[in-house]
Amino acid sequence: MRRQTRPLTVVAAAALLAACGGGGGDEIARGVLLEAPQALTTMTAAQLDASTASTGLQALTGKAKCDVRVSALNYQTIGVHGERTNASGVLLLPVGACAATAAPLLAYAKGTDVQKPRTLANPADSETFLLAAMYAAQGYAVVASDYLGFARSSYAYHPYLHADSEASVVIDSLRAARSAAAIQSAPLSGKVMVTGYSQGGHASAAAHRAIERDNAGEFNLVAGAHLAGPYNLSGSFKLPAAIAGYQFFVPYIVTSYQKIYGGIYASVAQAFKAPYAAGIENLLPSPTLNYTTLVTSGALPGGTPDQARDALFQAAFIADSQTNPNNALYQAAQKNDLLAWNPKARTLLCGGAGDPTVPPAVHMNVAQAGFASRGLGNVSSVDVDTMIRATYGINGQAPTDPSSAAFATYYGAYHGSYEPPFCHAAARAVFDAAK
Repeated sequence: MRRQTRPLTVVAAAALLAACGGGGGDEIARGVLLEAPQALTTMTAAQLDASTASTGLQALTGKAKCDVRVSALNYQTIGVHGERTNASGVLLLPVGACAATAAPLLAYAKGTDVQKPRTLANPADSETFLLAAMYAAQGYAVVASDYLGFARSSYAYHPYLHADSEASVVIDSLRAARSAAAIQSAPLSGKVMVTGYSQGGHASAAAHRAIERDNAGEFNLVAGAHLAGPYNLSGSFKLPAAIAGYQFFVPYIVTSYQKIYGGIYASVAQAFKAPYAAGIENLLPSPTLNYTTLVTSGALPGGTPDQARDALFQAAFIADSQTNPNNALYQAAQKNDLLAWNPKARTLLCGGAGDPTVPPAVHMNVAQAGFASRGLGNVSSVDVDTMIRATYGINGQAPTDPSSAAFATYYGAYHGSYEPPFCHAAARAVFDAAK
């Protein structure tokens, strides 16, 4: 590894020019780099092509046009209540054959993460590699935040699915990326795009909304693509059946909203059953456990989604959130719905009809119907389920026997592995037309 040697004072001065606010007095200079960008490696076009060819991903990404320089970022941002804090992330710059071409700047928001130490500033990370192959190797400068509470962020917790702080950390990553690109003499075109997957689809939509509402003079936002995001959070709490991954996502939301808003429950035992109540408030994200070991260690229950829900939560707590419009959890979710806004830039929503974790019928289709009802012809949606079934199903069909290993494999991998590349390919088609 090698570190850029430009003095930090120069880094901060360059960043201040692009930051919101001047940093004087109590003003927070958002997006300021807290240290020089750390160049980690350069992925060559040949290396990227070898990897995408061997995995079959190249049919969606195409061959690499550029090498990709990978740099780690650490930047100033704000917390839930506007307090000063920091976040880390990665910057992927198209170099080599693309070094002299001004690149559009794409902000990416990652999916739900349960591992606190994980950073996207890791060339071996599968999500980082997908961004490099799909976007950076095609001429896009890509910045992706680790979010508050992850990796190098000093924030005390992760405000999961909190729209305003998701928006601020993504927007500040754009500011940090512009400064880092200038330091590395990488030209940017001035066009900005936002995308994200799963939780990141929620975060990118929140950032898109905030940029057009509050920062239109600062960012030339030309397109947004929000992929498999839970835009209708309050509606999801009304569902009688639990979603796949319930034991991870729902306690994450409940404990996050308790920290942000308070009043979600009077005591942890009012919401959660033993033995999980004892450690649940500080469990996610975990410094040591991943999705598998959270269950195998007994920190969270296994079983079917409904079994996990019934093991984790007090029945009265869940019932009230499903039926009472004045329920504190339901009302907190409403505050973070992303249905009642009107995108100005071209916007794509993507999902797969078979997604058992973020069902389009609950989220994407509801959002799209709302946009259409308000006459927003710039918003479109795409369902990639047919492509997923053709690639991973049996004779083009999804497995139907819930007791079969094929069924468990297919639906276990649908949201996390099968769906993302197809949605990213759809997103890039939108961005290619706007760049």
